[in-house]
Amino acid sequence: MKKKERVLSYYIRTTWSYLQVIIVAFIIVFGFIRPFVVEAFKIPSGSMEDTLLVGDRILVCKFMYGIKVPGIKHRLFDFHNPQRGDVIVFVPPHDRKRNFIKRVVGVATDTIETRHNGRTLYVNEIPANDDKYVKHTRYMSDSLPYLPHKVSEGYLYAMGDNRDNSQDSRFWGPVDIDDVKGQAFMIYWSYDSENSRWNIFKNIRFGRLLNIIHSQKIP
Repeated sequence: MKKKERVLSYYIRTTWSYLQVIIVAFIIVFGFIRPFVVEAFKIPSGSMEDTLLVGDRILVCKFMYGIKVPGIKHRLFDFHNPQRGDVIVFVPPHDRKRNFIKRVVGVATDTIETRHNGRTLYVNEIPANDDKYVKHTRYMSDSLPYLPHKVSEGYLYAMGDNRDNSQDSRFWGPVDIDDVKGQAFMIYWSYDSENSRWNIFKNIRFGRLLNIIHSQKIP
């Protein structure tokens, strides 16, 4: 067998192994437990880079914060509320037909503020020390609000990890806890559609498959 054929055969076998896992996950998620336990979402924008990339497909745990029944606003069981550092999927206050994904940076009674031209996040006057996972671009938007905001009871303050390229609570306000759908916990598939459409195997980000989406410690 020629070297090129061996490489192609390897890619096919590897891809099929991953596809088998994904097919089983799809059957479980969409066939049995999607309404109450786990739901899949696709990342459409770069607002959470580099934690989540465009083309990532993620799984969201829907019972982490309590069980929600379709058509009922409040949860039947409240296990615990989202914590600072959790990555959550929610319905934003300004667009009730879409799902957003952001990181919780503030919970009830917290005071949130950005300083140093928006580059440093403060929670209750303490720096968040989020340089490990937050991405900043070279240029900052003059339209970003920097004034302190105190989070009310029953609400969360959410921001994208791509801090300078994210429409989040700085623009449209805090998130109602009852609008949270769940906590993102795994990347089950990742495909870079911006690359050559003819090179399918290279477009698959194998290194991201089945990666855990971690919460981060925010003071």
